[in-house]
Amino acid sequence: MSTSTTDLTMTDFEETVTADGITLVDFWAEWCGPCKAFAPVFEQTAAENPDVTFAKVDTEAEQQLSGALGIMSIPTLMIFRDGIRVFSQPGALPKTALDDLLRQVRELDMDEVRRSIAEQANSDA
Repeated sequence: MSTSTTDLTMTDFEETVTADGITLVDFWAEWCGPCKAFAPVFEQTAAENPDVTFAKVDTEAEQQLSGALGIMSIPTLMIFRDGIRVFSQPGALPKTALDDLLRQVRELDMDEVRRSIAEQANSDA
């Protein structure tokens, strides 16, 4: 069976999430019950959205990466669009919520997002 998701490591994480388009990253572990419950939802959504990159990070195998990203609980879902993290939240989502979230990310005005980030950076300076 072919999978619609990609396994990410410290080596290819940055390259994957900074690519153009939308990337969803599921941080999970083999021993995590909610992660196992969320996996089929993530896989099904990946199969239904071939234009989006769906990736998984095994937090046990990639402890350095998970630590660098501040992953405190799993599952955690991060969404990147055009290299910008636009969503990050722990917890498994039901299919309807994941579909709705993906719809919202598709509808984002990325010029507005970049402007907002620039304004935030200027106000922090």
